Amino acid sequence: MAPVDGDTLRTAILRMARDRGPKSSICPSEAARAVGGDNWRDLMDQARDAARELARAGEVEVTQKGEVVDPDAPWRGPVRIRIR
Repeated sequence: MAPVDGDTLRTAILRMARDRGPKSSICPSEAARAVGGDNWRDLMDQARDAARELARAGEVEVTQKGEVVDPDAPWRGPVRIRIR
């Protein structure tokens, strides 16, 4: 698999989150699948990092169990991403 840069993942996350709207969310794995195809699992850490960057920039909110989480705090378990 060719390397995937952070811009590609950030763009995919933003596009998908905008398509869903602020009342819905995406999983980082959806962005990883969109850009990584069959090798999407290899991109999961990068996808979560891209979500952190976008949350720090105020473009998205990252949630866990319906609550917004701090992009600088450690995350354990599944997270969701929604457009702000």
